[in-house]
Amino acid sequence: MAQPQISHENTVTLTAEEKERNLRGLMREMQTVLVAYSGGVDSSYLALIAAQELGQNALCLTGISPSVSQKQRAEAAQIAEDFKFNFQTVETDELANPLYQANPTNRCYHCKTELYGKLRKIAQEKKIKFVLDGANTDDVGDYRPGRTAALEKAVRSPLIEVGLSKSEIRELSKKQKLPTWSQPSSPCLSSRIAYGVPVTIERLSKVERGEEIVRELGFREFRVRVHGELVRLEIAPHEMPLALNINVTEKLAGEFRKLGFKYVTLDLHGYRSGAMNEVLEIKS
Repeated sequence: MAQPQISHENTVTLTAEEKERNLRGLMREMQTVLVAYSGGVDSSYLALIAAQELGQNALCLTGISPSVSQKQRAEAAQIAEDFKFNFQTVETDELANPLYQANPTNRCYHCKTELYGKLRKIAQEKKIKFVLDGANTDDVGDYRPGRTAALEKAVRSPLIEVGLSKSEIRELSKKQKLPTWSQPSSPCLSSRIAYGVPVTIERLSKVERGEEIVRELGFREFRVRVHGELVRLEIAPHEMPLALNINVTEKLAGEFRKLGFKYVTLDLHGYRSGAMNEVLEIKS
């Protein structure tokens, strides 16, 4: 089934609570749904509302691959258990696709095509009417190749349909006592690897271990960006004083050199979402 035409004209004057009521109504209309659930801010909120409205008729499914960190897998499973989601996992094989491995600028398209293809097949087998993702209105204007895959696989985006933004989702998640309400965004590990640098299990493992190292030093909002033999650390501006502490910089440099990086750099612009896309010239 094709996605409905999305318009924000009828949602811009609504409060977050009114949009949530519309989302609940939309879930009831759908009757049976499969939620692409990653354990992140958006998909956790969508999964919760679907579970509250549809119970076992809302299947929340997480794709598992080397690009999903152990931390993210554990958090997704814990939230599913705590909030009683109908939760399952499925193995995905995007790393077997040479087009994905080459890490082009539309890498996310190949990943989501693999994921949504598997979710669509499961939905058909279980006679589930709709496959849903957690895209929100903030995603509409950004460079998101995965949105193309969603459209091709007839995946609906209810948070966009009812006009919910990231900040509103955080606000509503807090009211629902979801631990993700204040959680930093956490896309897949492959998104940390610069376009054109091949995605390999070895590099993904380095990213995962590198982010564990940064986290263990007390940082909360950051990215470990891999540019071949160089690693670029993005730290949130308010956490930068800790990053500039000489003992911390020496620890970071030493630990990342142990991982095999020849150069360890600190990005003075700090952490910002989608920094890898800054090298692209996106034409409207």
